[in-house]
Amino acid sequence: MRFDVLSLFPELFHSYLQQSLLKLAIEKQLVDVRLWNMRDWATDRHKSVDDTPYGGGPGMLIACPPVYACVEAVQADAAAPGQLVMMTPQGRPLTQSLVRELATYERLLLLCGRYEGFDERIAQGLKPLEISAGDFICNGGEVPAMLIIDTVIRMIPGVLGDETSSKYDSFSESGMLEYPQYTRPREFRGMAVPDILLSGNHGEIDRWRQQQSLERTKQRRGSLPGNCTDD
Repeated sequence: MRFDVLSLFPELFHSYLQQSLLKLAIEKQLVDVRLWNMRDWATDRHKSVDDTPYGGGPGMLIACPPVYACVEAVQADAAAPGQLVMMTPQGRPLTQSLVRELATYERLLLLCGRYEGFDERIAQGLKPLEISAGDFICNGGEVPAMLIIDTVIRMIPGVLGDETSSKYDSFSESGMLEYPQYTRPREFRGMAVPDILLSGNHGEIDRWRQQQSLERTKQRRGSLPGNCTDD
């Protein structure tokens, strides 16, 4: 799967691309991440990409010309265009079901904003899939873009060491939070591993884990999978 990151600060991704599962996925050619600087499509001598908003107001907006030129050039960099994704707090909330949807694309273009956001005509004309990482504001779209990459690559066959790992994650196929897990030592500062996990009875362990997931979901999310509105 290919990710094209369109950013004013692509250097923020250099260290990120050298870490953990993502680095291994890139080395195995399961994932391809390409970085693009939108300033390269600015036409004035100062490489300006922003301007003051009409009607007044604080801050600066990213202007249409360099973004349109960048997106069109990056789309043309491959035989088939990819799905354009705009990182914005006004977008569709990023949930596990949306992650699964994103993983069905062969190519994603991640458009990262800065300053006070984008000129509205960027969304109006380019018609990206607008996604929000949550109900909070970041300094830019780069960290949310990393979040999309991090979550989507887990859906790609061969990326995880154990292909069943993503199946049991919170918000996975069951829609419930993951059950509690333990490792050695058996007892730590007065806290012991539940006896059922030491029983060797895998049927009982599976039932215990399912019940724990159900109870944890009710306690921490206040609803069961059948009543959840995941999107």
